[in-house]
Amino acid sequence: MDPTNEPGRQARKPAAFDAQAFLESTGIARRVVEFRPPVVIFSQGDPADAVMYIHTGGVQLSVLSETGKQAIVATLGAGDFFGEGALAGQSVRMGTASATLASTVLVIEKPEMMRVLHEQHEFSDRFIAHMLARNVRIEADLVDQLFNSSEKRLARTLLLLARYGRQDEPQQVLPKISQEALAEMIGTTRSRVNFFMNKFRKLGFIEYNGGLKINGSLLSVVLHD
Repeated sequence: MDPTNEPGRQARKPAAFDAQAFLESTGIARRVVEFRPPVVIFSQGDPADAVMYIHTGGVQLSVLSETGKQAIVATLGAGDFFGEGALAGQSVRMGTASATLASTVLVIEKPEMMRVLHEQHEFSDRFIAHMLARNVRIEADLVDQLFNSSEKRLARTLLLLARYGRQDEPQQVLPKISQEALAEMIGTTRSRVNFFMNKFRKLGFIEYNGGLKINGSLLSVVLHD
């Protein structure tokens, strides 16, 4: 069995955080901001002064090296937090967050986030569950990078981008993402990504129809030894 945490493996998950209820809670200082792609939400080097929650839409996190090389490190969707480094002593943003879809983002300033975590236990539980899930995802990504072929890494990445297996969201057509970006995410070349994407399309694992649709059958690539 593949050692990675396959996106199709069902696991019991905590209930999704009720963003609407949180928005309507009294005494919580927050603001709601709408972003249109490809607008930058915050840039690498900006002050890390708030934590953000994606109510609707999608966000991409990337990092720029000193030599000018950019790498995409995460693609997030509704129900995800980002900018949590502000709570861990980061004074500036370690990466850039950009909207990949029309997005509604809840912005909570750092002092308010700290207060809410201490006073509202249900919210604190959801946030801790999110952080633990993010840590598991990072470990799975590392194992995937170390042990799996570029074909399997690409299949897994596409399934994760489509949020396959999540009970709180249906499968969806992916927002526009370049083959160069996919190559950066899985650590291979654009030509290899192009080869595998054509292969997946011919096998019916993916479809191009005004966007990139990921079919559940792509999971067979991840599970195949």
